[in-house]
Amino acid sequence: MSSEIAININSLSKCYQIYDHPRDRLKQFLIPRFQKFLGLSPRKYYREYWPLKDISFQVKKGETVGIIGRNGSGKSTLLQMICGTLNSTNGTIQTNGRVAALLELGSGFNVEFTGRENIYINASILGLSKKEIDYKFNEIVSFADIGDFIDQPVKTYSSGMSIRLAFSIAASVEPEILVIDEALAVGDIRFQAKCFDRLHFLKATGTTILFVSHATDQIVKHCDRALLIDEGSLIQAGLPKDIVNCFMDLLYGNSEDNQRESGASGSGLLTSNRQTHSEGASRFSINELDEYANRLGWNPNEYRWGNEDAIILDYLILNNHGNHTIQLHSDEQYVIMMKVLLKQGVTNPVFGFYIKTIDGLLLTGSNSRDFPAKEQSSEIVDQVSGMFEVSFNFCPRFESGAYMISLGVAEDVAGTLIPLDRRYDSILVNIVNRNAYFGLVDLDTQCFVNSITNTQKEING
Repeated sequence: MSSEIAININSLSKCYQIYDHPRDRLKQFLIPRFQKFLGLSPRKYYREYWPLKDISFQVKKGETVGIIGRNGSGKSTLLQMICGTLNSTNGTIQTNGRVAALLELGSGFNVEFTGRENIYINASILGLSKKEIDYKFNEIVSFADIGDFIDQPVKTYSSGMSIRLAFSIAASVEPEILVIDEALAVGDIRFQAKCFDRLHFLKATGTTILFVSHATDQIVKHCDRALLIDEGSLIQAGLPKDIVNCFMDLLYGNSEDNQRESGASGSGLLTSNRQTHSEGASRFSINELDEYANRLGWNPNEYRWGNEDAIILDYLILNNHGNHTIQLHSDEQYVIMMKVLLKQGVTNPVFGFYIKTIDGLLLTGSNSRDFPAKEQSSEIVDQVSGMFEVSFNFCPRFESGAYMISLGVAEDVAGTLIPLDRRYDSILVNIVNRNAYFGLVDLDTQCFVNSITNTQKEING
């Protein structure tokens, strides 16, 4: 294996034997042996279940790779085999460096021992000497922040306390490979922030990180690359934002029963049907001509799917003068409008939009279900078909730069959204912010400084 490769997975598979009755285990142990001895074909008394099937990939040193997939897709099985806690049926696993893992809550802990004792046990398993553990002990305890419980048996810990201690041990030993399986979802927000700060430090020092999470925004924000696994197979690997789009397609929009992939990229759902710019005559022509791809700002690399019971035919982004524009100012109001054709009777249509950064980080989004019924157009009723104009009023209070807007229409069936037409990352806009602030989002902050002696000064920020 190349010295630049931290993890090398080749044709990895795992098979479990599923027995319908306990007695079948005894039959499987005895009878096939006699059948083979007599020259007969051995009979199987079990069913095979393959949580992983012929998976191959590599992770480079210093790379952070996210793994996403539906529940039961084989993600945890894969990580357990990489960490050596589960044997593979077929294939090979090669790791280059010391591996620290955060798999299940308290995995590796002896619940009868105290936190202090478990620190020494787990850190020594990870390769640290007693002298090294002594040196790092206070750092581990401080990061875990579990107070006097450090000298109490782990069986008295809450799940959050167990994961605090487990992460603190794994991160403090400065592993060459760190494997995390959804563990950070257990901690509170403050602890999660500490964990991600530590992950950034480990990444900067060259640690390879393999990270499983259902939080797609974490995958986009923290990973260099992502893998999508479904039904035990590696479906796709690539840039996090592309893999997240593919995952959302798999999760919501591309089943054989009610979805057909339609062709390009965008992202989803929101709408306020306030009539600021849509009062009076429609801004769109009433014919069914699809003008979407001819509009300024359209992204030809959009990601699109839906069952085509509805089609988003056109869009406009209107400024205060009623003109279409993709150059937006953070201190001005705009209206996103879309023309939607409901091709046949749709029950409870839901319209929406998302705004994301260029690298795929979701910033804001909503949908028409989130607004009181009195604010929605009286034309939107339970069963509808025909042409509709939908508007979204917003103020783009973000830092200067390029952003992607996604539009969508879905059908609400007993609380479940069935995608009809979703156009992910389909509109590219540029936002200009002239205010002074820090970060991605401008809160239009105002600061007042009042002297308690004899002067008063107002500062607007």
